[in-house]
Amino acid sequence: MVILVDEMDNKTGTMEKLEAHRLGTLHRAVSVFIMNSKGEWLLQKRAFSKYHSGGLWTNTCCGHPRPEETNERAANRRLQEEMGLSAGLKEIFQFNYEEKLDNHLTENEIDHVFLGISDEEPVVNPDEVNEWKYVNYKSLVNDMNQFPENYTVWFKIIMNKVNKHIVKNFIF
Repeated sequence: MVILVDEMDNKTGTMEKLEAHRLGTLHRAVSVFIMNSKGEWLLQKRAFSKYHSGGLWTNTCCGHPRPEETNERAANRRLQEEMGLSAGLKEIFQFNYEEKLDNHLTENEIDHVFLGISDEEPVVNPDEVNEWKYVNYKSLVNDMNQFPENYTVWFKIIMNKVNKHIVKNFIF
């Protein structure tokens, strides 16, 4: 189940996750970005079996809060479930986006973006993650410019905004 929301992120109800993506109904989501102490970003390639965007590179993890779960708790839960990691996470911004996906699905989300720092090595869940890597921002931008089709739609939308936050608040 996902939390349905209005444009101000007020809860309006719940709906089964796949149905919300079939109908393109606005709902709440979380996205997590982990960096290591060198300032490298931890990316994952989504498992090919995922119901959308399988095999694409994206941020460390993402997901949806459960109906009675806080955004922070959902972000920490998904980080553990997908990557086998724990980190101190801080919400850095939220944004709304609506994009068509593969399999006749639509992402229409208010996405709460979290950032954390960890030097732990992931122990990934193969049902969620095909592979992972640490990458510096310059290499990421170069690869994304050359091969944009290898990245999820939401990651392409938010990566520059995340980087601006990192540059403003951290020194590596």
